[in-house]
Amino acid sequence: MHALSRLSESNRGLIQQIAEELDPFSLNWLSGYLAGVAQVRNGGALTQPTSAPELSLVPTPAQKPATIIFGSQTGNAQRVAQAFAQRCEAAGIAVRLLRADRYPTRELKDERLLYIVISTQGEGDPPDDSIAFFEFLSGARAPKLPALKYGVLGLGDSSYPLFCGIAEKIDQRLQTLGAQRLQDTGLADLDIDTVAGPWQDQAFALLDKDRQAAAPTATSNITVLDTHARGSTYSREKPFQATVLQNQSITARDSTRDIRHYELSLEGSGLSYQPGDALGVWPTQNETLVQAVIQTLQLDPQEPVTVQEHSRSLQEWLRHYRELTQLTKPFLLELAKRNNDPALQAAVSPDGLPALQELLGTHQVLDVLKRFPAAWTAGELVAALRPLAPRMYSIASSQSEVDEEVHLTVANVQYQFNEQDRWGVASDYLARLAEGDTVPVFVDPNTRFRLPEDTSRDVIMIGPGTGVAPFRAFVQERSAQGGDGRNWLFFGNPHFHSDFLYQTEWQRALQDGQLHQLDLAFSRDQQEKIYVQHRLLEKAADIYAWIQGGAHIYVCGDASRMAKDVHQALQEIARRQGGLDAEQARAWLEDLSAQGRYARDVY
Repeated sequence: MHALSRLSESNRGLIQQIAEELDPFSLNWLSGYLAGVAQVRNGGALTQPTSAPELSLVPTPAQKPATIIFGSQTGNAQRVAQAFAQRCEAAGIAVRLLRADRYPTRELKDERLLYIVISTQGEGDPPDDSIAFFEFLSGARAPKLPALKYGVLGLGDSSYPLFCGIAEKIDQRLQTLGAQRLQDTGLADLDIDTVAGPWQDQAFALLDKDRQAAAPTATSNITVLDTHARGSTYSREKPFQATVLQNQSITARDSTRDIRHYELSLEGSGLSYQPGDALGVWPTQNETLVQAVIQTLQLDPQEPVTVQEHSRSLQEWLRHYRELTQLTKPFLLELAKRNNDPALQAAVSPDGLPALQELLGTHQVLDVLKRFPAAWTAGELVAALRPLAPRMYSIASSQSEVDEEVHLTVANVQYQFNEQDRWGVASDYLARLAEGDTVPVFVDPNTRFRLPEDTSRDVIMIGPGTGVAPFRAFVQERSAQGGDGRNWLFFGNPHFHSDFLYQTEWQRALQDGQLHQLDLAFSRDQQEKIYVQHRLLEKAADIYAWIQGGAHIYVCGDASRMAKDVHQALQEIARRQGGLDAEQARAWLEDLSAQGRYARDVY
């Protein structure tokens, strides 16, 4: 409070309200904006910062900045956009960086240079923070944009049929509105830098050429807050070898799923995390699968293959560096060049979306190699396969509770295809680890999925299945914080007796007052299936009262069905309890999302 003592009580209240509602990037932007206002009022004078600025978001009044908009579900697009903006700032290029739901759409008609970095969520959907922006751009209110030049970078997953679908839709819409594309739209797979790096290089070269031609006399030197995590040298590129402390199944033997609780040691790593963050795990492929692929193609496992100056045996490439359990459209396109089977050709054709969805949803690499035989060299195979990407798991612990440990809740994916065993690469890898083994990990921050800073705020947590993982962390953290806010958890799974994850912990939390309400939906314990969205509707009046009283809502889990059903249930609650029509209910949820009070971590 001392830092705000120079302000009036009303101004202090306004600032505290803004600080509470804005995300870190928006706070950074605001700090730069206010500093720019101060500079103008002070006749252009501004004290030089004592250290190099992290990001230049506000130019001097004489400059027209390039605008960078990002739309991000888990933080990848945000990090790419931030790195691009930092690079521009370091070269003296004026830019401003905005999250999509913070972008004033009324300004679009006046933009001259626009870069959009956006991820695709689920089956071709925009990330939560970009829904309103995408709807505006797609709708009748979008202005004609003949003076706009733009570039789009999409982030996606080529194991989904509509790979980077939102980026392509935005690119097409901007062209329809008369804008000029400066460069080809980048479509980045899970190995993001392979595409994002060259795309940024090209965009930067164009901006730098314009900067040199304009020869500006001044650039921004606004200092903004540093939000980068410090204290650890470990990262995605340099993971920490965490020791396994516990690997325990937390479902009964007769459960249809093997869900496991892992406890890993971070001692000596310097790694820290917050509830809502994810842990990245670099897996190793099951050797049985590696050998099956090699034998099916009758290749030599020790044959050396060189890719971008990295030379390894075929076996090493497949074991540690290439995807085998997730099929992708680019691989199918390469396979279709070698096999003319009508089913394969139909799947990769422009009109073959249903067939493509069927293949991607049911087959792994080994399955299509057997179904559609073809000749491959070792080099061709490695080149066609997507690089192995780390798997991200919502962290199920709070460091306030577990200190230098990190806990995970992981469903061990196992099934049969054509009477042969199949599995998920990372869940299988983790399940095979014993206590004392090590696993390469890193922390992946998720700033969109954070507890409210105001500990008096209530929170509603909706997490069926392994989606309950971050809420275990939330309850631990809220207990350590000691605030007055209430905690309400909705959890669901097939059966009470076999699938009630962390049952004793939730019961103890209820007894200790750390959890104030628990609603359960065990879908197959009765004739009529009951899911968490049904429990929400049953408690509609209380849910709406909590939200209208300032509660934050969190959803974690399956994106294809559960998250959509919960989203619809929340809108139905607004219609029933708030008297809103369908459009008003949709806008109500969008507003909660923009405030950071409705957050989803879905996959």
